[in-house]
Amino acid sequence: MGCCMIVYDGEFIIGEDSFDEMSLNKTESIMCQGNGYICVRAYAEEKYPLRVVNTFIAGTFNKYFDEVTELPNVADAFSLDIFIEGVRFFLTRENVSDYNKSLNLKTGELVRSFKFRSCDNEFEFEMRRFISADNIHLGASKIKVIPLIKSANIVVVSGIDGKVTNSGDAHFIDVMRRFYEREFIVSHTKTSQSNIDVFVNVGHRTFVDGEEIFDLPKPKMGRKSVFGEFNFEVGSELIFEKYVSYYTSIDKDVVDGQYYEILRENMKLGYEGLFLRSAEALFLKLWKNDYIEIKSKNYIDQLSLNYALYHMFVMTPAHDNRMNIGAKGLSGEGYKGHTFWDTEVFLLPRFIVQNPLAARSLLEYRYLGLDGAREKAKLNGYCGAMFPWESANPDDGEVTPKFSGVDVFSGEPAKVITGDIEIHIVADVAFGVYLYRNFTGDDDFMCRFGYEIIFETAKFWNSRLEDGDDGLLHICDVIGPDEYCEHVDDNMYTNYLAKWNMEYAIDCYNEILHKNPNLLIEIDLKTGICDVINDIKLRYEKVYISTPDEDLIINQDSSYRNLPEIDLTKYKEASLVATISQDYNMEQISKLKVSKQADVMVLFLLFGEKFSDDIKKANFDYYEPFCLHDSSLSLSSYAILANDIGYFDYGYELFSRATMIDISQEMHSCDDGVHAASYGGVWQCVVYGFAGFRMIGGVLHINPKLPEEITKLKFGFYYLGRRLEIKIENGKVDLKNISGEAVSIIVGGKLLEV
Repeated sequence: MGCCMIVYDGEFIIGEDSFDEMSLNKTESIMCQGNGYICVRAYAEEKYPLRVVNTFIAGTFNKYFDEVTELPNVADAFSLDIFIEGVRFFLTRENVSDYNKSLNLKTGELVRSFKFRSCDNEFEFEMRRFISADNIHLGASKIKVIPLIKSANIVVVSGIDGKVTNSGDAHFIDVMRRFYEREFIVSHTKTSQSNIDVFVNVGHRTFVDGEEIFDLPKPKMGRKSVFGEFNFEVGSELIFEKYVSYYTSIDKDVVDGQYYEILRENMKLGYEGLFLRSAEALFLKLWKNDYIEIKSKNYIDQLSLNYALYHMFVMTPAHDNRMNIGAKGLSGEGYKGHTFWDTEVFLLPRFIVQNPLAARSLLEYRYLGLDGAREKAKLNGYCGAMFPWESANPDDGEVTPKFSGVDVFSGEPAKVITGDIEIHIVADVAFGVYLYRNFTGDDDFMCRFGYEIIFETAKFWNSRLEDGDDGLLHICDVIGPDEYCEHVDDNMYTNYLAKWNMEYAIDCYNEILHKNPNLLIEIDLKTGICDVINDIKLRYEKVYISTPDEDLIINQDSSYRNLPEIDLTKYKEASLVATISQDYNMEQISKLKVSKQADVMVLFLLFGEKFSDDIKKANFDYYEPFCLHDSSLSLSSYAILANDIGYFDYGYELFSRATMIDISQEMHSCDDGVHAASYGGVWQCVVYGFAGFRMIGGVLHINPKLPEEITKLKFGFYYLGRRLEIKIENGKVDLKNISGEAVSIIVGGKLLEV
């Protein structure tokens, strides 16, 4: 076992070259298909004990008894049973040859092809599947079976299986299962706590030896399942097409009539017609405007960037501002579908620059969660808005689990404290608002949503600060970005962003006071900002900020640099992350000089213009040897900073490692879902790092630094409402404004009117 390989073909094809049941979960994750509304893992149609069948619809969160809310696994509509001469079909390494499983990132189609040997026959299989980018409710599959030695009896059992769970937790109650006209299979379920209706509809078209067959299937009803049984005598070819649609009671695009009737109309176009529409829609929604051309000595750079862009499309519910991006996207059960700081710091920039409408929707989600953030602050004894570390539905508030995993020494459940003390998320959300505003100039967003977020987050920090004996204000007992350091005081990243957040609130207050006092009155009624703004003005300057020492090192927190060191070699060289947790529990790790991920480096990423290259270099050299990069957020941050300070070779090496987090040959790197934010990190490596895009003082700066391996970058972007295109090649920067109005951009230190 374990001999299959991930293969790469051109710019848009990622595949698997052989069948290995032990490695099913890897390609289920990395080849998942979706459109932001729904995502289906790339599981095999036939059943295997180790496969993970996941279908997730964005925003359908449900709470199972006393556990935290999570995204529930919707009924399985793409599995089926195939019986050849009465024997159930499934693959083993002994009965399959010429196996290939691949995902076309450009079209969104998943294809499996192979030859299968039975006891006395051989068959050629081709299994195709897509989730529509044109109609977000629709998906389809097409299976072609060709007997190679003699004709065969083939029975297919296909329908809807509701016996799905989230690792054992069943979230749905049966409402109705039935056949309509004996042709369409329909399932209506409801989430057990949130009372969301989910409708799944299935129809089929079948062709035997070139002729369409209209025989109705034999109905089969089981517990939480409904299937149709099809019986075929196949001489030369069987084509079995399956059409699936999904709807929920929270959909904004409410449709009239029976859902199966809509599916019937779609089916008239056939698999090929619907697939063509989907591929065209994917081109228009993603590749036409967002494709980034990267000419590199290593062809994998273009493929890995396309892979990242594809997944950021699949995982982003741009259709609905009540929803956001989960840490695993919609590709698996990991992190329960919850949203973290990953969105604002690692994913949001990609949408701000290339799809500002989607970026605004993601930020409106945070505004919709303000009441929950206010409630969390109040429950913890603070003012303003304390955004949850993990978010689900906007009004759910904090949904971080209290326990996760097991303590390797005590055997007790490991307590999760991030929801209590990893509070930098509050300023991360504010920074997302700030970056969006500066890049887009969207005053309507600020007036309706943005200012209120900024004021409420500043109020939180003002109330969270603690008086110190040194006459300064401190933030104690927190977790910064480096999650191997728990219960620390004065985490530099947290303190710096808290102070910035308060200062930015002052700037926003003064801006509105002079430009739109009536708006200030309106916002004050919601926030009470006028009563506390003077206190914020007095206190923000007293926030303790670590200053560089004689070696230019900035303290990550008050204790990190005094911690004992251990030999980290085996952990840094391990193919899987978090191997240190096999030797130490979290309490022990927190007392060692070791980092899970970038911390001070993320501060440099956000506010690099505030620190000299000498300071960045000194801190890079100090902290990187202690960093295990056990978070998928880490490599890209270090890669960008390495490129900034002239470590071009190492920066490119880190970038290359970042691109391989999920698509490397390690076959268990993403079993429970992809690392969503790492794709935003890869995008940032290219756009922030190599192209040199940075917002400084409210103005876009472009200062390209291409590594030796990359000779050309070309892509389109939006800035202050204009659409522009940039090409970086042979030491030159070509900028084209294709929207008409001129815009000011600083390129290579020179102010240009483009």
